[in-house]
Amino acid sequence: MLRTHTCGQLRKTDIGTEVTLCGWVDSKRDHGGAVFIDLRDRYGLTQVVVGPPEADAKLIDEAGRIPAESVILIKGKVADRLEGKTNDKLPTGAIEVRCDHVEILNVCANPPFTPSQSDLPGEDLRLKYRFLDLRRKEMQNALVQRSRIIKVMRDYFAEHDFIDVETPILGRSTPEGARDYLVPSRVHAGKFYALPQSPQLYKQILMVAGFDRYVQVAKCFRDEDLRADRQPEFTQLDLEMSFVDADDIMGLIDGLVARTAKEVLGKEVKTPLPRMTYDEAMRRYGHDAPDLRFDMEIVDVTSVAKKTDFRVFRATADAGNFVRGMNVKQAATKFSRRNIDEMTEYVKDFGAKGLAWFRVEDDGTLWSPISKNLDEAHLAEIKELMKGEPGDLLMFLADTWEVTCKGLYALRKRLGAELKLYSPDDLNCSWITEFPMFERDEETGNWTAMHHPFTAPLASDLEKLDSDPRACRAQAYDLVINGSEAGGGTIRIHDSKTQSKVFDLLGIDEATAEDRFGFLLNALRFGAPPHGGIALGVDRWVMLLAGLENIREVIAFPKTQKAADLMTEAPGEVDSGQLTELHLRTVGVKTS
Repeated sequence: MLRTHTCGQLRKTDIGTEVTLCGWVDSKRDHGGAVFIDLRDRYGLTQVVVGPPEADAKLIDEAGRIPAESVILIKGKVADRLEGKTNDKLPTGAIEVRCDHVEILNVCANPPFTPSQSDLPGEDLRLKYRFLDLRRKEMQNALVQRSRIIKVMRDYFAEHDFIDVETPILGRSTPEGARDYLVPSRVHAGKFYALPQSPQLYKQILMVAGFDRYVQVAKCFRDEDLRADRQPEFTQLDLEMSFVDADDIMGLIDGLVARTAKEVLGKEVKTPLPRMTYDEAMRRYGHDAPDLRFDMEIVDVTSVAKKTDFRVFRATADAGNFVRGMNVKQAATKFSRRNIDEMTEYVKDFGAKGLAWFRVEDDGTLWSPISKNLDEAHLAEIKELMKGEPGDLLMFLADTWEVTCKGLYALRKRLGAELKLYSPDDLNCSWITEFPMFERDEETGNWTAMHHPFTAPLASDLEKLDSDPRACRAQAYDLVINGSEAGGGTIRIHDSKTQSKVFDLLGIDEATAEDRFGFLLNALRFGAPPHGGIALGVDRWVMLLAGLENIREVIAFPKTQKAADLMTEAPGEVDSGQLTELHLRTVGVKTS
């Protein structure tokens, strides 16, 4: 080893010890006759002093000319810092190393930015020079935390007798809702592999094969539009179990959540985690992944709207639509009329036509520009339903169920952040259950699977596959952490007859089903046990537990929102010879 200690290791108990440290020059200060270097590695930072009597003038001069971010080796003796010069913010802040030898291992070129600077450049520049960005303490902490979380996951499932099985990366294209990444075959002309969107089919096959507890930290790929919490390649903790029901799987993950929170964050999470059906979540919060760190539930006042003479409310209710609202507690004086106008424009982005509002006055009456259109009795009913108190601000949307859900969910999320209704350190985990089996595709009008086509219906709803697919509920469950989906799973269909019926509802005819999923259907005919599982988004778990908002901050080498790697410049062109070997040619694209 070149070094005897790391840059975060030395303490007062090491005073007098001869040490060798290696690291990067974080910063440098010339104090006239002595050079102070803050030497950094991923473990921490140590102050190194190059000055008399340990160092001669030549060594001091050389140390003063070392560029920032250069890699150096130093030797010296651990000493007390001078009185009044200790740094309580650093674990090593009580000591320094008096240096008598400096060796430059690698000189750094002029960097476009330094990891320690407070004003970071734009994300594109940081991604292009990711090797510099990854030297930042925040980035290193996030990746260390990621490693810890994955270790907790592996240890937990090993203790519960799960078998870690690697499933193929090169497989068959069996679209599961997003576009596949395709890989052309050189050996099989005109045919393609697909990178897995998930190990879904393979893990079901493992259950048929008798491996009743499978787990894997799996790489998955989806060619879809990106956002702050989504990447084209991502990592998930994937598991499957036989002879279980939904309660068994949720109970197992409850234990994992509690273990992870305790070991990584030092927080106690009470189990079992609370559960809420999909219908209840949509009714109370307008979304299937509600942020439960704060209140502000949606309240339906359509029953009152039907009785009023206020045209907007009455017409909406008479048309079979909804008037729903939220009580923003003690916010009447926090928002000006201009602020409310801005929020009105904001909800229009989600299809709403406008935003109605009332302020609860000191005497308990409701006031707004539309108050005159409602009589006192109806205003009193609205106030009672909304549990309005003096100082509250009541906000309403009058529209379809879908628009009121989308608009009020977005408004609630915005207000929660703006009013600081929760702490960044808060942790709220819950389950959403009993999702609809199917939803309508807005463009085609056809049924699509809300989770995936291998999801089993609730036993009580099995007959609805024939009579009323819209009302059929799934044995599906999503884990929600702080208002973000952190994992999703289902109990699977384990008999080929039901699976074929679901395929038929989804417009997948028998021939197509056999072509795409024949191996699964065949396996289900050979004694498939009841089984189910879940996939937990590792990237998103780390992001949420670290209190970050951008998933790229917890991935070592992420892609941009255009699915590009700015550091390696992937995707890149390939030469014509490679295309010929793969039996490909590009159309309308210039290639080298």
